[in-house]
Amino acid sequence: MPLTTQATPTTYWLEHAWLGTHVEPGVTLDVADGRITAVRTGADTPPPGATALRGLTLPGLANAHSHAFHRALRGTVQVGTGTFWTWREVMYSVADRLTPETYYALARAVYAEMALAGITCVGEFHYLHHAPGGTRYDDPNAMGEALVSAAEDAGIRITLLDTAYLSAGFGAAPNHHQLRFSDGTAERWAQRADALKERAHARIGAAIHSVRAVPAGQLGTVADWARERQAPLHVHLSEQTAENDACRDAHGRTPAQLLADHGALGRRTTAVHATHLTTEDIELLGDSRTGVCMCPTTERDLADGIGPAARLQGRGSPLSLGSDSHAVIDLLEEARAMELDERLRTRTRGHWTAAALLRAATADGHAALGWDDAGALETGALADLTTIALDSVRTAGPLPRLAAETAVFAASAADVRHTIVGGRQIVRDGVHTLVPDVPTALAESIAAVRG
Repeated sequence: MPLTTQATPTTYWLEHAWLGTHVEPGVTLDVADGRITAVRTGADTPPPGATALRGLTLPGLANAHSHAFHRALRGTVQVGTGTFWTWREVMYSVADRLTPETYYALARAVYAEMALAGITCVGEFHYLHHAPGGTRYDDPNAMGEALVSAAEDAGIRITLLDTAYLSAGFGAAPNHHQLRFSDGTAERWAQRADALKERAHARIGAAIHSVRAVPAGQLGTVADWARERQAPLHVHLSEQTAENDACRDAHGRTPAQLLADHGALGRRTTAVHATHLTTEDIELLGDSRTGVCMCPTTERDLADGIGPAARLQGRGSPLSLGSDSHAVIDLLEEARAMELDERLRTRTRGHWTAAALLRAATADGHAALGWDDAGALETGALADLTTIALDSVRTAGPLPRLAAETAVFAASAADVRHTIVGGRQIVRDGVHTLVPDVPTALAESIAAVRG
């Protein structure tokens, strides 16, 4: 059953609600046509006919960076040792076996897992475009359409970040794995991306895979495509020091400087990872108000390093969060990890408040994906909500006024009780209403692409 908004006006009673700056007890939300039409405080008990959401209700969480097929790697790539580059070879082996049909099944299960984790919108960084060897499907966007359909059938919103991936490295042709990623040129990428259409649950954005994967002379084509459509533009940036070294060798500048030279930075751009930056890079991103998506669980899983998130935000870059390779799918853990990683680096505490971390996981994440009308419990916003239990073994005990701190620093995805998208309950009492058995859906779809 596809995602639809709740057509019948509905009232939700929130036992505790995070209103952006504080936790408020006893809040009612009126919802019609998928949006919040009224917010009222001071309701000690549910009004007649209201649906009660007990626990702490937040705006729905935005997962700003996802590669859905990487979910099939969980467990496998944790065996033994290696580097990002050896991990990449295992990733290629899964990518080689995907078809539009198996990708739809896997992505639907992954997006259902996200809904169970309170995620109501995902940014899918999509570069797996063609058949093995680079042959185009009859529908050149068959793989992207599979992702859009999977999100709809799992009940969440998606921004499909259609990705230009043209090169194996600076001046190198795509390798045999990467042929199915490549359109040949940025112009041909743009022609294919033009055929993608937005719909109620789906928006279309663009991505530059990385400066090593798009020749410098073609970066502007992708940036212009996004600018002309006022669409989000995302890019993997300086995830590895090897990328920085190769970029300097090829162009005499850092990846951030190269992107700036070609007009790829700015308010609609989000740099993903941004792990290994110079002071000048931080200034370029911050001064241009380029956003940064941190993915701490993947960055630590791949031993990438700790990005300068606090310095970036201090300079002016909004922060968002992503589960990236899906070593785990838990936006609360991503939020917590950003703060705790910074504590390890600096040996000081309190770089972000719980409210600031929740903003990264909600409003700023949605903004990075082009959903500026989501991410807040306020009149006119999309009625996308997630409710976290305050009576689990992880969350029981703290005072309700500390529920935001409890959610960020103690709760996990397992504590998500309800997820609502467009006013419609997608997860009710911890059970997905559209995908009845998410673990089985994951196991079967992963088995279908496992070597």
